[in-house]
Amino acid sequence: MSSAPPALPVTVVGLGADGWAGLTAAARTALSSAEVLIGGPRQLDLLPTDACPGERVAWPSPLRPAVAKLTAEHAGRAIAVLASGDPMFYGIGRALCEELGPHALRVLPHPSSVSYACARLGWPVEDTEVVTVVGRPVARLAAALYEGRRVLVLSAGAGSPAEIAALLRDRGFGPSRMRVLEQLGSAHEDAYEGRADGWERAPGDPLNVVAVDCRRDPASPTPRIGTTPGLPDTAYEHDGQLTKRHVRAATLCALAPAPGELLWDIGGGSGSIGIEWMRSHPSCRAVAVERVPERAERITRNAAALGVPGLRVVLGAAPDALIGLPAPDAVFIGGGLTAPGLLDAAWTALAPGGRLVVNTVTLESEAVLGDHYRRRGGELVKLAVAHAVPVGGFTGWRQAMAVTQWSVTKPHPTTDRTADRTAENENENEKDQT
Repeated sequence: MSSAPPALPVTVVGLGADGWAGLTAAARTALSSAEVLIGGPRQLDLLPTDACPGERVAWPSPLRPAVAKLTAEHAGRAIAVLASGDPMFYGIGRALCEELGPHALRVLPHPSSVSYACARLGWPVEDTEVVTVVGRPVARLAAALYEGRRVLVLSAGAGSPAEIAALLRDRGFGPSRMRVLEQLGSAHEDAYEGRADGWERAPGDPLNVVAVDCRRDPASPTPRIGTTPGLPDTAYEHDGQLTKRHVRAATLCALAPAPGELLWDIGGGSGSIGIEWMRSHPSCRAVAVERVPERAERITRNAAALGVPGLRVVLGAAPDALIGLPAPDAVFIGGGLTAPGLLDAAWTALAPGGRLVVNTVTLESEAVLGDHYRRRGGELVKLAVAHAVPVGGFTGWRQAMAVTQWSVTKPHPTTDRTADRTAENENENEKDQT
């Protein structure tokens, strides 16, 4: 919930590496007339003191809690907040909007480093993937690596290019071309390039963007990763507790991830369901609940390797481990189904319209699913996969263990009575037939 907005609108001014010289007349006027200038030390140093006489306040760390505090302290005064490039593109503008409300702001953007970089490289902005590692793990880049893809990485500092090169090598993209663009838009602008697998450049300017022209090493043992659910089983480190790729693809289809949604992956195993849920869109979130410490650690490693280090892992047994977790949009249960109260706890946590998908291979758990299917409806299916294997000098089929899957969408309150009547009618029909 946002705090009360200041009496006067806060002006948010985007700055480039060229500082004052690159500002529009409107931006210069806003900064010159500001009574309070808030920004990072580097940004404040870019403003001439004679043209901008306002009181200068540097952001403390952590920054987010200070937004409401500082604006409240200076309420009634003309406040200007400094941002890098476009304030609404991975910038302070988002935090200000969420804390103060968009109507309390006046935003004056500057071309972003992405705009400058694409202009220098000749890359269409709309065809360029952008990944930021500012305050985020560099492992996030792994989810954007595909043959022929162009990626711009917003660096966290001088050491980022070397970290990016190391990740590219580890993920089988050593032949990728990297170009580091420093101080974009300033008189000190510079660029240098090389291959990730031969990167030996010493750290340069901390204000840089890294352009990656992705090229996969065909000899790499790292499996090829696609964009659709059902990644190769070899993409995961596991101890056998892994939802196999064909069943995993069907499970993700039933869960139907949408941007911004949160998944509970109960009985995480190797984390494959939560990981592929998060890979479906950058804004998707997931919590994996796993009771075995070694497996919980393995989930964290798999998530980092596959580009979604933000996956949250909760160590504990459900349903007790579910207490206090943020409400999910979807729940997957891949283990521990016979634990008392687990299915009911998952159902209660879901909001109307939320999806519940459960997989099992045992007769005991299948009986539990059958009971819930009769009471709540949904879809109950048996998933069977067979693989071709050598049989002497010939080839035959080896059947994998069949998986029973129940998937259901929680109805809205207005449809509950209709669903109840349908269940009652089905029960009456069964009595008539017997």
